[in-house]
Amino acid sequence: MDARMNPDNAAEGFTAMGSTARLEVLRALVRAGRAGRPVSWIQEALGIPASTLTHHLKMLADAGLIIQEKSGRSIISRANYDRLEALAAFILSECCSEEGCSND
Repeated sequence: MDARMNPDNAAEGFTAMGSTARLEVLRALVRAGRAGRPVSWIQEALGIPASTLTHHLKMLADAGLIIQEKSGRSIISRANYDRLEALAAFILSECCSEEGCSND
């Protein structure tokens, strides 16, 4: 588990995923793989207005769930797999600790 992961920063990550639109943006970027996608592609693929998409991308980036970088005239957004894996590990780290895990 990420040494920096604690309930407060985990909650920040999960909160950022807490809308249908942001979750769809994040899922689209996960499907896109490590190459990511330009913001224009996300907008077209998901049909989200530009100003709304900007807001969603900012929330995801501020929570560390995506990474954005400028490439020429485009901004490329990528899923931050390390952060997503840390969140998954955090939420599952105490799986069945009180009664033994039957998910094996």
